[in-house]
Amino acid sequence: MCARIEIGVELEIVQTGHPVLRQQARPLTPGEIASKEIQKLIESMRKTMYDAPGVGLAAPQIGLSLQLAVIEDRAEYHKDVSAEQLRERERRPVPFHAIINPLITEKSDEVAEFFEGCLSLPGFSALVPRARTVRVEFLSERGMKETLEASGWFARILQHEIDHLRGTLYIDRMDARTFASLDNWNQFWKGKPISEIKKACHLAPE
Repeated sequence: MCARIEIGVELEIVQTGHPVLRQQARPLTPGEIASKEIQKLIESMRKTMYDAPGVGLAAPQIGLSLQLAVIEDRAEYHKDVSAEQLRERERRPVPFHAIINPLITEKSDEVAEFFEGCLSLPGFSALVPRARTVRVEFLSERGMKETLEASGWFARILQHEIDHLRGTLYIDRMDARTFASLDNWNQFWKGKPISEIKKACHLAPE
């Protein structure tokens, strides 16, 4: 299959409703990972993620049902986020890396809820509960077996991208009553405590 993949620098991000976003993506073999096609694909996905911009991009989002995602949370993305919010979200810069055939082997019982968005569903956001910490086993872009433990925002990004490889979108996990356009999120919810938002949406006892 890899020999038939033709990847250009510019990739189109497919939108919610495309069947590929609901498929179980297939694993990549070591030989495929080492191929020029997959290495070029990783670089093209990296550029597409930057241009979007986003902090993660999974192969199904560019129309390929492969267990591959790229992740990077640049420090420059944090400049418009308050120090308090960065602490609350446990958000720190994450260097670029690819995760291939990832598997979440452990996740905490402790859950955190924050707003998420998705490049395949632009213009909207919702509160999504996620495990605060995860342990993930995966293959690197060099085909090496690796394990990482992540917490806070990095753990959220990993769970979001790995969901894509299983045919799951954040809207499947969201608190539906908090689903909002970004314009309304900015007008009504930006900067407000999660507890206050949940109360206003009748998700918490008054």
